[in-house]
Amino acid sequence: MPKTKIAVSLDSALVDELDSLVAQRRFPSRSQAIEAALAERLARLARTRLAREAAKLNPREEQALADEALSGERDAWPEY
Repeated sequence: MPKTKIAVSLDSALVDELDSLVAQRRFPSRSQAIEAALAERLARLARTRLAREAAKLNPREEQALADEALSGERDAWPEY
């Protein structure tokens, strides 16, 4: 995937921790460490959003829709 360069401003303490992780070879570079952290955070936010949206569903309505769809499928299958 193509990469895009950006500039960010970080707290000095974060940069020190970041450099320590790179020095320990936990990450090959600052860029890859930041990319991994950002990807993890975005994935977590996506899961949180999915959970929030799922919480809006009414389980009884969803069950009724599923039962309705399943009952219609039974009639659609040919007898053998």
